[in-house]
Amino acid sequence: MSPKAVLPMDSYRLAQYTVTAPCYVCGGGNNFDAELCRHCFAPMALAHQASSQKIRPKMIAVLGASGAGKTVYLGMLTDMLSREASRLQLLARGAFSISLQQNTVAALARGRFPDKTPCEPDSWHWVHCQLRAPRQRKPLELIMPDMAGEALLEELDHPNSYPVVRAFLAKCSGVMILIDGSQLVKGVKQQDFFAMKMLTYLCDLDDHPKTGWPAKPVCLTFTKADECEACFENPAAYARRFAHGLWQHCQERFRYHEFFAAGVAGNCAYRQPTGRGRLRVPLRVEPRGIVEPFEWLVEQLKRQK
Repeated sequence: MSPKAVLPMDSYRLAQYTVTAPCYVCGGGNNFDAELCRHCFAPMALAHQASSQKIRPKMIAVLGASGAGKTVYLGMLTDMLSREASRLQLLARGAFSISLQQNTVAALARGRFPDKTPCEPDSWHWVHCQLRAPRQRKPLELIMPDMAGEALLEELDHPNSYPVVRAFLAKCSGVMILIDGSQLVKGVKQQDFFAMKMLTYLCDLDDHPKTGWPAKPVCLTFTKADECEACFENPAAYARRFAHGLWQHCQERFRYHEFFAAGVAGNCAYRQPTGRGRLRVPLRVEPRGIVEPFEWLVEQLKRQK
């Protein structure tokens, strides 16, 4: 064997790591091949996709307390819009954007609700999609994460405990807050308090009357409304009766807000697995009022300059 050999020098590849790739959510620097942002754990695919297109994606937050139904609502919404042809049509950008829809549909098909979203941000599902309307020339790019209710509550009580929540809400163009309507009619006020705390948190982030949250669209949707039919008849009147503090808060501080009602399961029951507590399960899947709140929010975004 000859003692002489030619070995290629791969040190030039290290030059790629000298240029940082900014996260689309928090703006923090990352390596070019990072999967998640090392600062906020948002997918770096969002930044790569945004840099490769002319249209800058807008961010929409779907918020709610634990158990309000954020995962079920987002999963059902993306599934319905991905099959829609006459109204809004959703096209997922990136394979990671389909995971939430896939998990939700698979869980409902097995006669149960999806698992609770973990508190760890690196386990959250993100949806980056393109929306097309029949009379709209240019598509609308949107980013929507499924954030855990416990993480949102922790950020409300202890700001900066979840940097991804604060960074995302600071850049949002609109927000949808989900409220468990069946709990309100029973006299449980935790959902009402959470919504008021979240609205106050948003105003603390940016209270400018023209560019801040007082001028951004706020959609308030009562979930599980199939268990309280009065919620479907008049959501605003339902809010004024059972969540008067929230209704008054919106009237005084938010210029563009609207109340809606939505339901996914036509009827539910409870079963008790061995060694576990009572588990709420859907008897049938009967989506109602899912698209209407989202359509209103999208129309408000189109009117923004």
